[in-house]
Amino acid sequence: MKRAFAFIVKFPEYILILAVAFYWVSSALILNPVAIVLLSFLILQLFLKSRLIGLLISGVLAFGCCFMLLALFSEFREFPSFNSDAQQLLFVGLTLFLSTLFVAGLMIFKSLGVQLIPVKQKP
Repeated sequence: MKRAFAFIVKFPEYILILAVAFYWVSSALILNPVAIVLLSFLILQLFLKSRLIGLLISGVLAFGCCFMLLALFSEFREFPSFNSDAQQLLFVGLTLFLSTLFVAGLMIFKSLGVQLIPVKQKP
């Protein structure tokens, strides 16, 4: 468990690249300008490690996730009963958006220089 958390904290850009790729595939558009721009900035961030780009990307993704959570709840309220389709919408949507929001928050902390995993010092 500690290794998984350490990986997530150390490499949020890779996880966000996977989330953007999932978004691009699920949108069923070959030329998706939002996904192309996000992937370009994430790949650029991997090489440059810029604080400004990191804060910009994570801020945009966090804002987008919050907006999509509101859209998810709005769509969920349109179901007349809590059937399997409503459960699937809620489960997949909450999993995707909350995990992406969490990783975007980790990237904000990483860009600000906050150390989330304490380093053991040798005496």
